[in-house]
Amino acid sequence: MATKAMIFSGRATRYLAEKIALRYGATLGNIEVTTYSDGEFQPSFEENIRGRDVFLVQSTFPPADNLLELLMLVDAARRASAKRIVAVIPYFGYARQDRKDKPRVSIASKMVANLLTAAGVQRIITIDLHADQIQGFFDVPVDHVFASTIFVPYIKQMNLPNLMMASPDTGGTRRAAAYAKFLNTGFVICYKQRSKPNEIGKMELVGDVKGKDVVLIDDIIDTAGSITKAGNLIMDKGANSVRAICTHPVFSGEAYQRIRESKFEEVITTDTLPLREDCDKIKVLSTADLFAEVIRRALKTKSISSLYQIKNN
Repeated sequence: MATKAMIFSGRATRYLAEKIALRYGATLGNIEVTTYSDGEFQPSFEENIRGRDVFLVQSTFPPADNLLELLMLVDAARRASAKRIVAVIPYFGYARQDRKDKPRVSIASKMVANLLTAAGVQRIITIDLHADQIQGFFDVPVDHVFASTIFVPYIKQMNLPNLMMASPDTGGTRRAAAYAKFLNTGFVICYKQRSKPNEIGKMELVGDVKGKDVVLIDDIIDTAGSITKAGNLIMDKGANSVRAICTHPVFSGEAYQRIRESKFEEVITTDTLPLREDCDKIKVLSTADLFAEVIRRALKTKSISSLYQIKNN
């Protein structure tokens, strides 16, 4: 019989790791973090992990201490003779820095991949990477899970009479098209021009949404500038209703205020990141069952791709 996984968590994602461990049928492992007066910290495993399969759950959103804590846990597990070390990274931070978009900048997502591999990670489990090519930045296997497994059943149970998918920008066209094909509906695209990062200059709608119940789909909502502008534009063009779906609720800056003031019926997201504020328009769907099942299949060397209802490519 296969040995059960030992699931541990960094401080940033403990709220999700507890649910993953519960769905998996295990108790979340005990980790203690000693913090010194100057802010330096030291995490330690408080139980024996020698020869065990260790799954470390931690999203790597700012501050950078979250990434550093994950690296230190990986190093500690390696030095404690863990049999296999798997990093479960619900939100892979720095994923938007996946290329040189101007001279003299870092490809930070590649650097993070190098750091994790050097620390001793032997496998990565993550969900809805911002760019698929990030999988190739790792020299270890990557199980890239799709949130469509969670979102598709939710969209279906809404029973929207005139469903239409939409992308808030041209970069998400493939994702919106994949959902539209699977759900047997059409899709539209919002074309935007940025004057600078996190600031939209001009936006146009490509397609007809009159009388439609539109669902905008994206992987990340950051400041919510693009998505709320797209939603308001869709309603101005005669849509019956508009909703937004995103995997990773970064929700920085004025995001919550923009969502509250938007024309969205609701914004559906997951728990890969903790919410900083309550908002009646935000509906959170848990990824715990999905990650627990991926952990089971990883241990038993079973297919993970068969979980996906839609592949976003």
